[in-house]
Amino acid sequence: MKIICIGRNYTEHINELANEKPTDPVVFMKPDSAILLKNFPFVIPAFSDDIHYEVEVLVKINKVGKHIEPQFAHKYYDEIGLGIDFTARDVQQKCKEKGLPWEKAKAFDGSAVLGEFYPKSEFKDINNIHFSLLKNGQMVQKGNSGEMLWKIDELISYVSQFFTLKIGDIIFTGTPAGVGKVASKDELIGILEDKEAFRIVVK
Repeated sequence: MKIICIGRNYTEHINELANEKPTDPVVFMKPDSAILLKNFPFVIPAFSDDIHYEVEVLVKINKVGKHIEPQFAHKYYDEIGLGIDFTARDVQQKCKEKGLPWEKAKAFDGSAVLGEFYPKSEFKDINNIHFSLLKNGQMVQKGNSGEMLWKIDELISYVSQFFTLKIGDIIFTGTPAGVGKVASKDELIGILEDKEAFRIVVK
């Protein structure tokens, strides 16, 4: 499986990091070794002093597809989830300043939290899904899939022009505003509509 991530897909998040609004989706990848194992804590890596949480709606691909037209994209997934794209912000900033790829900042071991997945049929409208992140009981991020610059079906179509999508692939669809630093002993809880999709601790 592969993890395909979308950056800069929410206007307010673009603004909070003072990034330029893209004309096409920003795409990067994480290897399967980035997946945080179930029931394991997230361990802050030694190479960063500024790890940020980024909560995101996830889509799990259910059949092979290439050059998928937007009107057919809904046929390529039947589960929606929630996760975290952990980011070494200090490392990322250095990479950006030098025009280098982001992998060291985005694709390190344990940087991808995959919460529970739920049948797409449980959601009334894929483009109106509420989600949020709690840190130590306080809401730090909240968003709605309707706020995406590129909606889920558009992302699937776009990504499939470059990469063949395979069964089990995961797409991270971007994060809303409110990203911030984690510290040891933090507890992070992801809420998808009214469901607790994940709960992790930081070490």
